[in-house]
Amino acid sequence: MKHILLLTTSLLLACISSFAQKTLASLQNNLSQREIEIVPEPVLVKQENGSLTFTPQSLIYAPDAEAQHIAALLNQTLKQRYGFSLHLTQSATAATLQLLLKPGSTPHEGYHLQVNNRQIRISAGDGAGLFYGVQTLLQLFPATPTNHLEIPAVEIVDSPRFHYRGMHLDCGRHFFPVSFIKSYLDWMARYKLNTFHWHLTEDQGWRIQIPQYPKLTQVGAFRKQTVIGHNSGIYDGQPYGGYYTDEEIKEIVAYAAARYITVIPEIEMPGHAQAALASYPWLGCKGFGPTYDVWTQWGVSPNVFCAGNDSTFMFLENVLTRVMQLFPSHYIHIGGDECPKDHWKQCPLCQQRIRELGLKNEEELQSYFIQRIEKFLNAHGRDIIGWDEILEGGLAPHATVMSWRGEQGGIAAAKQHHDVIMTPGEWLYFDHGQGNPTYEPLNIGGYLPLWKVYGYNPVPASLSPDEQHYIIGMQANLWTEYIPNTREAEYMVFPRMLALAEAAWTPLSKKNYQDFLSRLPAQLHWLDQAGVHFRIPEPIGLQDSTLQTDSLTIDLKPLLPGTKIYYTLDGSNPTPTSPLFEKPFTLYLPAGKSLTLRCIEVTPSGNISVPYSAVYQHAATQGNSSKISAPAIQPRLARDEVAAAIP
Repeated sequence: MKHILLLTTSLLLACISSFAQKTLASLQNNLSQREIEIVPEPVLVKQENGSLTFTPQSLIYAPDAEAQHIAALLNQTLKQRYGFSLHLTQSATAATLQLLLKPGSTPHEGYHLQVNNRQIRISAGDGAGLFYGVQTLLQLFPATPTNHLEIPAVEIVDSPRFHYRGMHLDCGRHFFPVSFIKSYLDWMARYKLNTFHWHLTEDQGWRIQIPQYPKLTQVGAFRKQTVIGHNSGIYDGQPYGGYYTDEEIKEIVAYAAARYITVIPEIEMPGHAQAALASYPWLGCKGFGPTYDVWTQWGVSPNVFCAGNDSTFMFLENVLTRVMQLFPSHYIHIGGDECPKDHWKQCPLCQQRIRELGLKNEEELQSYFIQRIEKFLNAHGRDIIGWDEILEGGLAPHATVMSWRGEQGGIAAAKQHHDVIMTPGEWLYFDHGQGNPTYEPLNIGGYLPLWKVYGYNPVPASLSPDEQHYIIGMQANLWTEYIPNTREAEYMVFPRMLALAEAAWTPLSKKNYQDFLSRLPAQLHWLDQAGVHFRIPEPIGLQDSTLQTDSLTIDLKPLLPGTKIYYTLDGSNPTPTSPLFEKPFTLYLPAGKSLTLRCIEVTPSGNISVPYSAVYQHAATQGNSSKISAPAIQPRLARDEVAAAIP
C-alpha cells in the first residue's frame, strides 16, 4: 500500500549531506558539556545549579489511583534498568518524588517538572501529561546502571504541538508477535507518541480473529508462499501466516492504554481484500473467482469487495461490530485506498447499483461504499479515518483524511473543514530506504534519511490560519512487504521514530536539527543497551571530498560514544577484523587519482552497521577516472599517514 518511489538510484547514494556532517562534528566536540538531552525537545527547559540523588530509599508520593498507576510503571522501568523500585508514601514532604494530578493546570498532555536538591515534583492536568512528565524524568537519569541516580536541577514546562502523534505497523504483509508490538508501544510511549495505527487486513493476510467468520483466520491468515524480492516471479515455497486472537488483541489494547496510547485498527475496504475473498469468495464481484488464493506477491490486487452486493455490507458491518467490541478507539480506519475499479466496471451488480443510485461512475460508487460504512460506524458512536482516496467521488460527511500521496489530499480535506492527519510518503514512509541500496536491507525504494523526517512540517503554508486548525497531527508508516522480521523492522524504525516524535511534539520555533543531533547520542545509548537493532548513523567526517592538494586528513568519529570504526582503503568491504580507526591520519593522493574509503561501525552492544563509504579524488582527476585499488603504507610515513600507491 502507498508505494511511491521517490528518487532514482543515483540519488540514493548521497546518504548524508556535507552540511549535516559539519554540524555533527561541531556538536560532537561539545557533547560532554550538555546535561539535558531530552527527545522530544520540551517547550521550556531551565537548568538550575545543583542536583538531586535518587536512591533505593527514595519515596514516591502519588495521592490518587492514576498517579499510583504511573508510579507503578516508573517502578517497572527502574527495576529493569537499575535493579530497584521505590515505595510509596502518604507524606508529600517525605517524598523524593511527587506525582500530582491538578485538573486544568496544564494544556492537554502537558506537564510541569521541577527538580531541586531536595525533591522532584511533576504536576499535570491529566494522566497523560503526568505520564509524559515521568518519561522526561527517565531521560534525566544516568545511562550507567547504578543505585545512586544523580539528576540535574531543572525546571521543564512542556505540552505537545499536535494531539495526534502516530506510528503505524503493517501486520498484513508480515506478521509480528505480541512481544514485539509491546516493545514498539514502549518506545512510542518513551517518546510521547500517542496513537498506534494497527494495519490488520491485507491481500496477503487477514490478522484479526472474527468468531462469526472463522475462515478469515483459518484460510485468510495464511498464504501458501511469498514472492522473493520485488515481484521477481520466484517464490520461496514456504507457507506463511498468523493472526491475533481476541485475547491477544485485548492484551495489546490494554497494554497501550496503560501507556496513554490509543490503538486504531485498520480494516481495509473496498480494496486490499483478497485474503477476505479467499476466505469467502462470494464477497467478490460477480463473474470473477469463483475461488481466490491469499495473495502471494506484492502490489495492488484487482480483487476487491463487491460494491453491488448487499451481502458484502452485511459482512463488513458484522466484522466492524466485532472490531468495535475489541477496540474502544473513537476512530476506526477503513482504508479506502488503491481500489482498482476494473471488476466493478464489469460486474452486473455494481453496474446495477450505479444505475439505481444515479451515480456518474465507479469513483462515485466508491464514495457511496465509504459513506455507507461511515453511517454504520457513526450510528455506533465512531468516526472513520481513510486514506486520501476517499476524497474521490465525494468525501464522507464526518471522515478524517490521512494524506499519504503527498499533501494535496490533506489540503483539499482541510479546505472542506475535515480533520487531517499528514503522513506523506516522501517524508514519513519508514519502509523507504536510508542509504546506498547496495548495502541497505531490501526495501521498497526511495530515500528517507533522518534529517528529512525531522524537517517535515505537516502544516502547509497554502492553508489559511483557520484551515490549518484542521491538521490534527502526523504519523509515520511502516509497510512491511520487505520487512519480514522484527530485527529489520527495528532497523527501519529507529532512530527515525525519534525524529518523528520531535517533529510532532516540539514547537516549530524550537525545532533545530543540529540541536537534535546533539541530543541523539544519549538516546542511541538507550537503544543500544536495550538490544534494539537500530540503524547506526554514518560516522562524523565521512563525506566525499575533492582534494585541491595531494593530502587530506581523515578524521572519523562515531555519533554514539564507545562505537568502534573499522575501515578499508583497498576496495573491499570492511569487517570487524579490518583496521580499527584509532586516530586521524593523512591520506596522500596523487593527481589524477581517486580512492574509496569504506567503513563499518560496531556499537558497544555489538550492533554492526552496513558499510558506509566516501570517495576522495584529486581535483586533477576530472577527465581521468582512474581509481586507486590498492593503497600502500610507505615505510617513510608515520603511523597516521597513508599514501596511495601509484600504479
